[in-house]
Amino acid sequence: MRFRHEMKHEISYSDLLVLRSRLSAVMQTDPHAADGRYHIRSLYFDNVYDKALREKINGVNRREKFRIRLYDHDISFIRLEKKSKVNGLCSKESVPLTADEAQAIANGDISRFAFDERPLLRELYSKMRSQGLRARTVVDYTREPFVFSAGNVRVTLDYDIRTGMEHTAFLDPDMATVPVPMSPVILEVKWDDFLPSFIKDIVQLDGVRSGAFSKYAACRMYGL
Repeated sequence: MRFRHEMKHEISYSDLLVLRSRLSAVMQTDPHAADGRYHIRSLYFDNVYDKALREKINGVNRREKFRIRLYDHDISFIRLEKKSKVNGLCSKESVPLTADEAQAIANGDISRFAFDERPLLRELYSKMRSQGLRARTVVDYTREPFVFSAGNVRVTLDYDIRTGMEHTAFLDPDMATVPVPMSPVILEVKWDDFLPSFIKDIVQLDGVRSGAFSKYAACRMYGL
C-alpha cells in the first residue's frame, strides 16, 4: 500500500478563477476530464454509531472509509474504494464493480461477496457484517483536475457540493440532491515523494491555510 501526501484548502470562487488560470499554464488537465471537469458521485458507508464521521470530526490519527464512486453518471465505470489515513498520509485501494454489484451493496445484499476473489470486496463484506457498515449518504460535486508527472502531483478544484439521502437510488442520474449550505470550493493537492516548488508557490493564496474539510462530513452533518 503506497501512501501519499495530501493538502486541503477551503477557498473562494474568486480563488478558483485565479488558480484555474495559474494551474492550466503549468499543468496538464486530466485527460479523462471532458472540457476540463467531470461530475463525481460517491456513496459513503458508516455504521449506526457514525464511526467514520466521528473519527473524522475528532481527528483520529488512523482511520478509514469506504465509498462507491462513479464519474459523469457512467455506470460502466464504477469503483469500490477504501481510503485510509495514517499520520497525515493517505492511501487508496480500489476495485471495479458492475452496476448490479454496486446496487446490491447499496441495498445491503452482500451475501454473494463472502468468498469473492477480490480482497477489498471481502473486506467490505466482513465489515458490513461485523461492524454494521451500511450505505449512508450520497455526495455529488464537480471536479477540475490538473496533473504533473514529476512527483505524481494531482491538484483538484472541487465545488457545487450536493447531498442526497436516498442512497439506494445513487445510480439514478435524476436522483434528487440538494446543495450543502455555505460549502466552499475545495483545493486538494496530492503528491508522492516531493511537491515541485513552483506548484507549491502557485497554490499558496493569501489568507488561506491548510484544513481538513470533508465532503462526507459536511453532507452528513447537513442530513442529520
